[in-house]
Amino acid sequence: MTLWGSRMTSPPAEDMMAFTASLSFDKRLAPCDIEASIAHVHGLAKAGILQMDEVDQLVDALRRTGDELAEGVFEFHPADEDIHTAIERRVREIAGDVGAKLHTGRSRNDQVATALRLYTREQLILVAGLVIELQRTLQRRAAEAGHAYLPGYTHLQRAQPVLLAHHLLAHGWALARDVDRLFGALERLNSSPLGAGALAGSSLPLAPDEVAAELSMTNRFENSLDAVSDRDFVVESMFDVALIGVHLSRMGEEIVIFSTEEFGFIRLDDAWATGSSMLPQKKNPDVAELARGKAGRLIGNLVGLLATLKGLPLAYNRDMQEDKEPLFDTFDQATLALVAMEGLLSTCVFDTERMQAAADAPGLVAVDLAEWLVARQVPFRDAHGIVGAIVRESIERHVPIAELIEAHPAFGEEALTLLEPGTALRRRRTPGGSGPEAVALQMQRFSSRIETDSERLAAWSS
Repeated sequence: MTLWGSRMTSPPAEDMMAFTASLSFDKRLAPCDIEASIAHVHGLAKAGILQMDEVDQLVDALRRTGDELAEGVFEFHPADEDIHTAIERRVREIAGDVGAKLHTGRSRNDQVATALRLYTREQLILVAGLVIELQRTLQRRAAEAGHAYLPGYTHLQRAQPVLLAHHLLAHGWALARDVDRLFGALERLNSSPLGAGALAGSSLPLAPDEVAAELSMTNRFENSLDAVSDRDFVVESMFDVALIGVHLSRMGEEIVIFSTEEFGFIRLDDAWATGSSMLPQKKNPDVAELARGKAGRLIGNLVGLLATLKGLPLAYNRDMQEDKEPLFDTFDQATLALVAMEGLLSTCVFDTERMQAAADAPGLVAVDLAEWLVARQVPFRDAHGIVGAIVRESIERHVPIAELIEAHPAFGEEALTLLEPGTALRRRRTPGGSGPEAVALQMQRFSSRIETDSERLAAWSS
């Protein structure tokens, strides 16, 4: 019999139950539901609603149920609509009449909202840890890169030479913003809905503040209607993770391009690449491609849930059951992608000679030539025009830029030093730029940021 069966004169239709059931996917909330239920029982004791012997029986039954679920010996029944129903049914079987008191002062509305917050908190902590691990790999590879450099691109056209370390750290700083967003989401979701009931609270003298404290939550809800209808924390978490997916996708796109024979900047380790069933010569960057592809899936999960939530009136509506599968899938795919991308990046080989050969093309110092003129009191727009005309003439007449620079009255032989390999890169002086001194300072700041975020993570994990 369902928890609400006493209201009906006939049993629910099988097809109706099949359509509305969520047990197939919300089983993973079981540990969080057990944790929240134990805190709820302790809260009922603090409120004087349960005696200590009843508390002991209920907590023991809940823990036994949790063990059965963890060990895979829990027997589900056809009437178990969801994991919450299944757990309560089993607690009643174990504890007898006392088990019927478990749901006192509680609705599945605040029960589910609490379990989902606990689960989301756990997963955000996990994701934050994986992002930081990926940052550490980028930091290590940047340190290993030393003074190696490659072309920096805009519009996927060669623009200016940049240190490989600078390029890798650019991805690292994007991930640092991701970590910061995850911590912000953790702070905002860490509020307990237990005690809100179905939507209006309870006439019983519940102890929601004590329950929140037991669950290591910062506070309890301020408005019971909002508490059971709020899924902002789900949407925010899915957005934060989707943006991580976008950042992984951008990294993946570069790996796909840089590992082609046309670029040849990266060689993938065999353990993190695939082959072709037909073409023996192929080594395919499937990890990078899937990181790129999964981003679309994460974005789709987010947009789908936003569309579900946008028209719902207060308070709880069954539509909100649709929050779980996209949330679960988002966390599942993101964790897999983070681990795989870390493996790929930690083992790939950078062909720095090929990178530097591409970056030493004379055209990449065009802006340095213009700035050389600026340092000699030529207005930048005029300098830009002079250099642009030289580049055009070099292309049209097939004359090396060096010859045109040496012969030009605005330049002469002195300016040719700018065309020497690595010279333009070493001239970068601005803080945060790609010059060696700036990148060395950036490495220190990035390292400090990782350690600070690791400490923040440890505080959430304890």
